[in-house]
Amino acid sequence: MKNILEISKGLGIPDDYVECYGKNKAKITEEYYDTIKDRPNAKLILMTSINPTPFGEGKTTQSIGLGMGLNRIGKKAIVVLREPSLGPVFGIKGGAIGGGKATVEPSEDINLHFTGDFHAITSANNLLCAVIDNHIYFGNELNIDVNRIVIKRVLDMNERSLRHIEIKDKKVHYETGFEITVACEIMAICCLATDRDNLREMLGNILVAYTVDGKPVYAKELKVVGAMMALLKDILKPNLVQTVEETPCLVHLGPFANIAHGCNSVVATKLGMKVADYVVTEAGFGSDLGAEKFMDIKCRKAGLKPDLSVVVATVKALKYNGGMPVDELSNESLEYLEKGVANLGKHIENMQKYGVPTMVCINKYTADTDAEVEFIRQYAAGFGVEVEISRAFELGSEGTEDFARKVVELLDTTTSNYHPLYSTDLSIEDKIETICKEIYGAGEVVYLDEAKENIAKAKEYGYTNTPVCIAKTPASLTDDAKVLGCPKDFTITIRDIKINSGSGFIVAYAGSIMTLPGLGRHSRYESYE
Repeated sequence: MKNILEISKGLGIPDDYVECYGKNKAKITEEYYDTIKDRPNAKLILMTSINPTPFGEGKTTQSIGLGMGLNRIGKKAIVVLREPSLGPVFGIKGGAIGGGKATVEPSEDINLHFTGDFHAITSANNLLCAVIDNHIYFGNELNIDVNRIVIKRVLDMNERSLRHIEIKDKKVHYETGFEITVACEIMAICCLATDRDNLREMLGNILVAYTVDGKPVYAKELKVVGAMMALLKDILKPNLVQTVEETPCLVHLGPFANIAHGCNSVVATKLGMKVADYVVTEAGFGSDLGAEKFMDIKCRKAGLKPDLSVVVATVKALKYNGGMPVDELSNESLEYLEKGVANLGKHIENMQKYGVPTMVCINKYTADTDAEVEFIRQYAAGFGVEVEISRAFELGSEGTEDFARKVVELLDTTTSNYHPLYSTDLSIEDKIETICKEIYGAGEVVYLDEAKENIAKAKEYGYTNTPVCIAKTPASLTDDAKVLGCPKDFTITIRDIKINSGSGFIVAYAGSIMTLPGLGRHSRYESYE
């Protein structure tokens, strides 16, 4: 592993703009971007995937592998990823630094506390919650209705017992709960903010509660935004690390894509696009979640134009979607592959709806047969897209050379006509239904009473001209995690709506999605024994 100053020098970043956290990681100051903002933009490559299965599809591994492969064939590439949350690190999913011979380093630091970004966001969020309670305790001049406080405390850990709690002292008494840090609005704000002035404005606009008369109360009315900014003093400085093959990598922020918008920070992506010729980034889970939100929220708000999308799939996952028993997945089966491959087709179609050139990357396992790979190749050809194999996990960049060359070829011979899926001028219901029907394949959307009430509130207070972020299970195109494959004409149930007035979008909660996960019976914390 190189000293991080060697990595920054390779990108042409002067030492004055590099704040080292030891020898292997650093933050790049906000001022540096201003010195390079007039440079041409790099090619922006989005890595997405089919619906994830219990085995993992390797999207982050392939993102890292492609970045390393591009450098191996003589291109100047950088990888831009999200930071891991401690919840999955100790839960079932694990960390988010790739795998095998395609990882980012120092992996243990990145997976655990890194440079303190998530702790800063947790602290800022919980300070805001404490100030609300303090305001009520000392007289409640804003006339806040304690039963209509809409912001919750957070922690960066899976902890189901804190989903529902009671705040109780002499003068403040109400029911609330915790969310995981990556689901909170402040995380989304920090990911979407472009500078400190923009960050301050967005924090001030957070809707925290309603008065007893039903009027909205914002964070700026509590005179706490300056203190939150102090806690977030380093939050807009992207973190620079490196892959196991010394390819530069920006790892910065990132909410869950199943309950938030699922993308790394705008400032990191924009920085990457000025210091390299190719930027490989990823969005959480499948195209129905992270990629949709990347296209419809992040790119729309940040003015980004992706040049290529890559859908990552595994033979094993497609057979699993076809109903093949888990203990037989290592066996060749074109029958089960034929049943499950429609899931891949749906994700290809989803990406093509945005006008962005698309290809498929097969994350190849040793048990995959030539016949199975060829079946997928022929199937994808029906959508007009090409398929390349990657063996990044097993071989690092050596296993991604053909993949990297195909990416360069497509970028040289195709043109992106990126456009969002929907206009924000549509009604809230029309935007939700567009996503559910066009991206998920639903036939109907139904709204529970609480969702209807909160949609009416959003309309009353003018929060209609915004994107929509749907929170749902990543395991299925539906809102039921048990439904695999590519179902059609099913019903999506929207149970609630939240106004994220600071980050500038509406969150719609589908099915039984939770904003604070729990630990499994046997989770990865046991591996530390």
